Amino acid sequence: MNGSEIEKDSFEEYPEIKVEGNNSKNNEIAELSKRGYQLLKEGDVDGAKDEFKKILELENNNNYALVGLGDSERKLNHFNDAIDYYTKCLSFYPGNNYALFGLADCYKTLNQFHKAIDIWEQYLVHDDRNITVLTRVADAYRKIRDFKKSKQLYLKVLDMEENNPYALIGLGHLHYDFKEYTDALFYWTRMLELNEDQVDIRVLTSIGNCHRKLKTFEKGVPYFERALSLDPKNFYALFGLADCYRGMNQQFRSIEYWNKILDMDPNNKVILTRAGDAYRNSGDYKTAEMYYNKAMNIDFDIYAALGLALICKGEGRYEESAERLGALIKNDPKNYRLYIDLADSYVKMNQKKKAIETLESFQRFGIRSQAVNETLERLKKNA
Repeated sequence: MNGSEIEKDSFEEYPEIKVEGNNSKNNEIAELSKRGYQLLKEGDVDGAKDEFKKILELENNNNYALVGLGDSERKLNHFNDAIDYYTKCLSFYPGNNYALFGLADCYKTLNQFHKAIDIWEQYLVHDDRNITVLTRVADAYRKIRDFKKSKQLYLKVLDMEENNPYALIGLGHLHYDFKEYTDALFYWTRMLELNEDQVDIRVLTSIGNCHRKLKTFEKGVPYFERALSLDPKNFYALFGLADCYRGMNQQFRSIEYWNKILDMDPNNKVILTRAGDAYRNSGDYKTAEMYYNKAMNIDFDIYAALGLALICKGEGRYEESAERLGALIKNDPKNYRLYIDLADSYVKMNQKKKAIETLESFQRFGIRSQAVNETLERLKKNA
């Protein structure tokens, strides 16, 4: 979880109206076009559509009208209708940059990133220095997980504009997505330094999340705290603080923030389970069991079920914990953690042979797990 992404606003640049020939029809088209785009800027989309449709009555394939109608439909989130208008415009005017940009933006919004890239690259043939387009293409390559091309384009933008916020944001997300958290931290920190006075909360939570992933939990805390000072109910800040305190083994602080999330979202199964873990790790089995059961009542959750099994083990009810863990393995046979806990339950019952057999049964899947291998080696050494 890296916080909600900071996305660019939709493209809002409109064409300059130039109509060749000084006759009454052309002048009327020019006036209708200007009025249509002005209404779009003012947010009167229906009014704008009326003006653009009047143009089509005068000139069936007018590029301003087709782009204007495409922009209008895009503003209404009618992306397939917008695509039809932009495509029709491009069939008559193949190099129309506004139609190309609008069409690509529609495909991006529909998560059709390969199509968006194809269109934007057509745009770049005409204008390869357009920073807005370059960052969008870089974003699209990031979405299809083409690290190399995405990074190349973001860096090209930074060569043109040293502190371009969208390139810095994109590079932060790109490195985070590929688990290069130190590099992601570099770009997010640069964003913070450039906007100390008007920082976006998402920059703060992204920096905090990098520290969570790097397990430098104590360094992440101040960023999440600062985010909370700006928005006391921010989910990502509350989650980040709870997880940092969990990582620092300060369960009582972790519980405080899990419960703040549950005050707002009492049926969040994941958070109920996390809170249950915190209570269990602090030795409060009764409260932990209550949280786990509440999560399980919403829907089956393997981590809540595991928590209940671990409570049994913590309370010395080893046979029950082994029974519960055995049932969980049937549902999730490749989860190494379950085998380790089951083996430990057998060890507690002085059944080392069963513990060894349990771990060996996992190894037969051919899945490499250092934790399983080390536990098995230790058991065999002491057998």
